[in-house]
Amino acid sequence: MQQTGKTPRARMGQRIALIMAGTGVFWVAATYIGQQYGWSNRTHALFDLAALAGFGFALWQTFQLWRTRQDDDKG
Repeated sequence: MQQTGKTPRARMGQRIALIMAGTGVFWVAATYIGQQYGWSNRTHALFDLAALAGFGFALWQTFQLWRTRQDDDKG
């Protein structure tokens, strides 16, 4: 039996958590910096779309992890 946190599924979950946290920090920082420097709404929208893509990617990875877990439990 492998230790907790060392399995491929655990590492994948940790990677997903880092993607979500990193995207959130990026989004907050970009919003703050944009307000300080007076960026246009188009620039804000660009960073919002980048954050949306990051969160969407994390959601996709979470779905893949869930599917992997379902397949492992059946077999």
